[in-house]
Amino acid sequence: MTTDVLASIDPSTFASAMNGTWILVVTFLIFFMHAGFAMLEAGQVRSKNVANQLTKNLLTWSVGVTVFFLIGTAFTSLVNGSPGVASAAGTLFSGGELAVEEGTIGPYVNWLYGAVFAMTAATIVSGAVAGRAKLRAYVIYTFLLAAVIYPMVIAFTWSAADTGLVELLTGTAFHDFAGGMIVHGMGGIAGLTAAAVLGPRMDRYAEDGSTNVIPGHSLTFAVLGTLILAFGWYGFNVGTASVVSGGVFNTLTLNLVAMGTTVAMAAGGIGAALVVWLRTGKVDTLYVANGLLAGLVGITAIPDTTAWWGALVVGLLAGAQLPLVFEFVSDTLKVDDVCAVFPVHGSAGVLGTLLFPFVAAPGELSAGIGAHFIAQLTGVVIIGGWTLTATAIVWFVLKILGEARVTAEHEQEGLDISEHGVETYPEFGGDRVATDGGPAVVDTTESTDSPRADGGEVAGSGIKMVTAVVRPDKLGAIKQALAEINAPSLTVTNVSGRGSQPAKTGQWRGEEFTVDLHQKVKVDVVVADIPADEVADAIAGAAKTGEPGDGKVFILPVEDALQVRTGASGPEAV
Repeated sequence: MTTDVLASIDPSTFASAMNGTWILVVTFLIFFMHAGFAMLEAGQVRSKNVANQLTKNLLTWSVGVTVFFLIGTAFTSLVNGSPGVASAAGTLFSGGELAVEEGTIGPYVNWLYGAVFAMTAATIVSGAVAGRAKLRAYVIYTFLLAAVIYPMVIAFTWSAADTGLVELLTGTAFHDFAGGMIVHGMGGIAGLTAAAVLGPRMDRYAEDGSTNVIPGHSLTFAVLGTLILAFGWYGFNVGTASVVSGGVFNTLTLNLVAMGTTVAMAAGGIGAALVVWLRTGKVDTLYVANGLLAGLVGITAIPDTTAWWGALVVGLLAGAQLPLVFEFVSDTLKVDDVCAVFPVHGSAGVLGTLLFPFVAAPGELSAGIGAHFIAQLTGVVIIGGWTLTATAIVWFVLKILGEARVTAEHEQEGLDISEHGVETYPEFGGDRVATDGGPAVVDTTESTDSPRADGGEVAGSGIKMVTAVVRPDKLGAIKQALAEINAPSLTVTNVSGRGSQPAKTGQWRGEEFTVDLHQKVKVDVVVADIPADEVADAIAGAAKTGEPGDGKVFILPVEDALQVRTGASGPEAV
């Protein structure tokens, strides 16, 4: 029965239905990459800027996709000189409808598929300008990128009506299968340009020109975001290859793309890990994550033609260049690219695009290696030059108008508060109460005996405060020790400081920094009828490990006390 039904279906109709369905699935997969970008970027910024970064990711899609629908696709077709004709990434409005040439997918599916590519290019920029760009400045740039900057790039490449600009100039077509240069290279160059115009974050560079490391707040977010992006990347590459032609899949291309994408991804992580290990003696987690993405970017322009060994080479080189390029951008050019968008997307995209003729499988080149290299280089120069120029103009104008960057006070306070009026982590910010997560140390359910009262003056004792600064992991033992001497009342505060404990060396993207303010908890116990030295001894005994950094205990006189509930004063208030 099923066989009869399938036999009665026209092959072209079946191919059209398959294409439409598959392109939608791929589109949704690429859209989900925004979740990865949000987590990756949020993890690499400070906790006071997380909400701002998440909001920019949300508005990138909301504003960008709307503008691309209303303006961007029409602009592409107008530049192409072919109004009313469909392109690979979008179409032009005509008579109130989206006009489209006869093909295998419908106009709205066609447009949406192009839109997720456009929004990927747009969201890359947000990571470069994190921590100091005004939200409205970023939204204005996103508007212009979706309306003009990115559509101009695809007008000269994917959307060319007959031959692309590169082929007109060189006689050889520019090859970018899934956006290694057109999407990622373009986004990385735009991010670097915007970051350069905007200037570095406060305290990123010392007065003597040395670089200060500013770690992000969550490696967990960064790594999970990386893996989500890697998952969505199969939509970019494999999804683009899985298009029905003549009623059948091009299985050779599909196999090449799936293999190349996976191998380059893995090799990117290895390349970054090896380079940073050779340079620092440690394998930096964030560099491995960023290297994995750089490997994916490197292969994205050429997975349909690259041999298996070529995918390995591209991935290794893309990952290996990452720490070197980031250090050059950060320490030599003094450009504060917060989320390393240029070495991950920009330079890796350029590298993979230029390697096209050197790593191609046998029979995949239509011309000589030299001709293809010149075409690829020409395409990189055109895309990079246009992106850099347009981006620089937009951000320079915003800077001149005073609309590019938040004030120093707002930057110091954090963009979550100044731009959005929220705290991403309200329970854990500032001087919040520390807890050890353990059970209560005073159990009144099995005994009617109360702990020794803190009130009631013993002759000559007065009121005293015992203050201890100790290791956070010793808080539970201290609570127990105080309960055992019937002095369970205490106040605990999260603090940081330094004393005899030696400084530690931290690492963020391969750069070392000194941590000499150590996390501690401050325990305050006010007593009147319990000897203060007994309380001090109990705390010291519970907090001691015998290693530097155990902390100190101080005994201070208290002039007076007032109990809020009863109004009692003096020792009775305690």
